[in-house]
Amino acid sequence: MLLVVAIVICLTHAFTISGSPPVVLWHGMGDSCCNPLSLGSIIKLIERQITPSPYIHSIRIGSNIEEDTANGFFMNVNHQIDYACKLLKADKNLTHGYHAIGFSQGGQFLRAIAQRCPDPPMLNLISVGGQHQGVFGFPRCPGDNVTICNYVRELLRFGVYETVIQNHLVQAEYWQDPHQLALYRKVSVFLADINQERTFTADYKTNLLKIRNLVLVEFLRDTMVYPHESEQFGFYAANDTSKIVPLRESSLYINDLLGLKIMDQQSRIKFLQSDTDHLRFTDQWFIDNIIPYLKD
Repeated sequence: MLLVVAIVICLTHAFTISGSPPVVLWHGMGDSCCNPLSLGSIIKLIERQITPSPYIHSIRIGSNIEEDTANGFFMNVNHQIDYACKLLKADKNLTHGYHAIGFSQGGQFLRAIAQRCPDPPMLNLISVGGQHQGVFGFPRCPGDNVTICNYVRELLRFGVYETVIQNHLVQAEYWQDPHQLALYRKVSVFLADINQERTFTADYKTNLLKIRNLVLVEFLRDTMVYPHESEQFGFYAANDTSKIVPLRESSLYINDLLGLKIMDQQSRIKFLQSDTDHLRFTDQWFIDNIIPYLKD
């Protein structure tokens, strides 16, 4: 019996490392790891398009779907990153590396994983509508979370940079007010840290440079993310929301605080666009634009 078990384990391990690499998913605000209409359909699509089907780990923050959804609003992002890092380290199927796909806020959360948690190694990082320079404006609410979203709006109005809000409200932790940049850089507990805007952490740059490709998907008709250029590291100019500073003109790029300039010069940043609203894409678009990054 022990021999049979050992053979099964070995065959499973061999399949994992000989087939396509595993895939890790992280959902967006108001969603969960296992919603059959969102990430569930993405999982099935990946399984249909890649043979043999890769191992897929959809990150769940909490003990059930309800907790996972709520934590996307109210669990300190740094605590979520630590939690997810432990999940990934404990998953033996990921030991030899994995491709990562983050949807909406899951995009910048997985970037934080790449920067802070390089073991197991991330291969390609695919950010589908991730807000890498944050947001300035709270979006319409996805799904059935209108009551929660209205509550979040009230908290943001109360004081997005108040300590208690920063420590407990996810969307406040990647809120960047272009009219209060000094305050944002001083108190932002998440975004200002992973974007190296307060203190420089060498490992953040070293670790991000380890990934093969950074794939950034921007939705040109986005009504959820303000500004939508944040999905490709663009953002409003200081004190001027009528002007966008694109990635290559930003201090993050010019000073190469994350290694993005190096990656760009090596053609390792892939800029993709969809002329649609937030996370609105067809199966064929995903097959044509995302699946190729999951096969090797």
